[in-house]
Amino acid sequence: MEKATIALGCDHAGFDYKEMIKKHLQAEGYSVLDFGTHSADSVDYPDFVHPVAAAIENNEAVMGILFCGSANGVAITANKHQRIRAAIAWREDVAMLARQHNDANVLCVPARFVSLQDTTAFVTTFLTTPFEGGRHATRVQKISC
Repeated sequence: MEKATIALGCDHAGFDYKEMIKKHLQAEGYSVLDFGTHSADSVDYPDFVHPVAAAIENNEAVMGILFCGSANGVAITANKHQRIRAAIAWREDVAMLARQHNDANVLCVPARFVSLQDTTAFVTTFLTTPFEGGRHATRVQKISC
């Protein structure tokens, strides 16, 4: 049974992680939209972040995962979109809280600071952790300008 569609994007620093996580997600039954980059050649990360955010806003994907060296640039860019709540996670518990408390719909991975094994674990946690709602829903509703 096919799971949800996940949008992926990265810059050159996150390329290897994106490729490995893409294979992992497909093996787990997810459908993947890969917005690039498609090599380790130097690129401008916003060119790959905006299509991921747009895919979520247009209901082509339910969540996104972005990879870059520190994850800061991709998170800042993604969060410019009104319906996006992008969170940087470097540990499994941080990824879980981003979903539970913030209803994050984009995970931003700092590829230069985490192992692939850890990344696989917190990607899975992020995608399978439900939003708790309740008092957190009130807070999340206050985020948009």
